[in-house]
Amino acid sequence: MSIDLSLVSKSFGSHKALNDVSLSIAEGTFFVVLGPSGCGKSTLLRTIAGLEPVDNGEIRLNGRTVAGNGVHVPPEQRQVGVVFQSYALWPHMSVAANVAFPLETAGGKRSTIAARVADCLETVALTPFERRKPAELSGGQRQRVALARCLAQGAGTVLMDEPLANLDPHLRSAMEEELAAFHQKSGATTLFITHDQREAMALADKVAVMWDGEILQVADPDTLYRRPVSERVAGFIGRSSLVPVTVERVEGDRAKIGCNGLAAELHCPAGTRPGPATLLIRPEHLVPESAQGGFPATVERSVYRGGYWEVFVAVGGLEAPLMMMLPRKADPGEILHLAIRQGWVLQG
Repeated sequence: MSIDLSLVSKSFGSHKALNDVSLSIAEGTFFVVLGPSGCGKSTLLRTIAGLEPVDNGEIRLNGRTVAGNGVHVPPEQRQVGVVFQSYALWPHMSVAANVAFPLETAGGKRSTIAARVADCLETVALTPFERRKPAELSGGQRQRVALARCLAQGAGTVLMDEPLANLDPHLRSAMEEELAAFHQKSGATTLFITHDQREAMALADKVAVMWDGEILQVADPDTLYRRPVSERVAGFIGRSSLVPVTVERVEGDRAKIGCNGLAAELHCPAGTRPGPATLLIRPEHLVPESAQGGFPATVERSVYRGGYWEVFVAVGGLEAPLMMMLPRKADPGEILHLAIRQGWVLQG
């Protein structure tokens, strides 16, 4: 099921939770909305699910208007399933009964319901646990029950509101793999809400970065990381250094930049022009160079990250240290000679 939002706005009192949000999510996509707490992510999900009416704009599911222009289709008629942080399972019911519940309330035949429940439990690998109660399951298994219930009710779209937030890091990593497998097997369009960029990068086909009720950029994870459209996106996604530089000249899609002894020729967006700019440098973009060819940098501190050291270096003329990665520990005060291997020029 495709999802399309056009200039959707929603306010709570004087607070504008959604500010003219427009999105287009293709059928079968694993789409992640990523942003800090309070940016409007959950409100966006709730308007799509029909749990909140919109003030302005339009929402379409598979081309059908479900919100806007005087229309508000109730949640039970939208064919979307919602998985909340708490999973919202009935504690007194078995796994199978929880999955069957929406089908029973819709008045389905017992034989049809049993077959459908069996198929959905098989999809999420919970058939051996069908008689257990939620309290007898792990957090990851309870989440899979919630997913099976979405499938059972015929949801063409599954909406997930930070479903991994309550899990410990080890289980969260395992559930990322299970969610990816679930998405591939079910084929359902998945809208996943999170503030955790690591989750977003691991799961998404496309990511929308949200801030203060607005969408800043929509792209695949690699493009979002390597070519953000603004300093705000660049600073929010991944580890980075943002350095004020001067673009000296532009030739095609490459710009020559300089700043206090730093010099490089790097890729840049279309429309980049000579003048002030900001250079995005990821830790992997800085590499050791010979004393004759690189610029000097003084080590301030090193942090072990498992398999490599994250090193912070001071460069003359720059207020903030730069981050880089090394296979060894660098001692404070050590002088390194570095070169900028890659980067991304932001301007405007």
